[in-house]
Amino acid sequence: MNTTANYIGELLYRYECVILPGFGAFLTRRQSATIQEGTNTFYPPQKLISFNSQLQNNDGLLANYIASAEKISYTDAVAKIQRYVLSLQEKMAQGQRIELSKIGTFYTSVENTLQFEPLQEVNYLTEAFGLQSFASPAITREVYKEEVEAIEEVTPLTFTPEKRRERPYLQYAAAVAVILGVGGFFGLKQVSDTNISYNNKEWQKANQEIENRIQEATFEISNPLPAVNLSIVKDKANTESESDSNISTTVSKKFHVVAGAFRVLSNANQKIQKLKKQGFEAHLIGVNKYGLHQVAYESYENRPEALQALTKIKEQENSSAWLLIKE
Repeated sequence: MNTTANYIGELLYRYECVILPGFGAFLTRRQSATIQEGTNTFYPPQKLISFNSQLQNNDGLLANYIASAEKISYTDAVAKIQRYVLSLQEKMAQGQRIELSKIGTFYTSVENTLQFEPLQEVNYLTEAFGLQSFASPAITREVYKEEVEAIEEVTPLTFTPEKRRERPYLQYAAAVAVILGVGGFFGLKQVSDTNISYNNKEWQKANQEIENRIQEATFEISNPLPAVNLSIVKDKANTESESDSNISTTVSKKFHVVAGAFRVLSNANQKIQKLKKQGFEAHLIGVNKYGLHQVAYESYENRPEALQALTKIKEQENSSAWLLIKE
């Protein structure tokens, strides 16, 4: 049994044109829902099927579909289509009517032309699946209108307005809702003000912490530039002031464990006094190329001794301490 017509019907659900090679093409066109006024019948949207005998070239759609459905080769599918077309042409030559399942009927007219009548019972529009045509009885508005007018003449209709029952509890509920709304507003405002005040305090605290870290900034330099020894002539008053503060600006040792670098000299002096209270022989070791006053925990004559001190300071005091070597 050749099921080519069934395959054509399945493809008409998906495509607007399905060609039966050597015979013709089935075309579909969308039609919107319609109402037949004479019979008050409603028809859902559908695909209208037409046939064009001029389109006979094989586009591969039907053959590929048959090959995939029946698990056969494309060549076998084409051969099956050819046998089906030959059987149709033989029946048409004998003057028989050919009915394709769920598609329509073919026959030869008196003028010996091929005619096609589509089947109306099948709707190939998937969007209208399940919708059927139905007839609705005509609405006789005028008949009912005359009956109502006749009744009104005999017994006039009067409408009594409905009295609404008072519901005082709704007023109380509305008043409570207003009070709760106002209270909630002020409560939210208080919470918002508290959050703003807290955020401002935290912001000021963070800024102060950042300022302190900047003043005590320590720069780790893997290969620092050698220090430049400058001979500065100072007046007697300045010399006496510096001697009173016990701050040494002349360093003869080569290896220095750096505690920090400060842009302001007074901050560097404060750092020195703090380190001295902790038991270190802290002192200034000059100004680096960034214009910062460098403060050392201590200075040493040889590298092993300096490295040992650096390791101890990094573990116990300041992990950012580093070793400066001045030639």
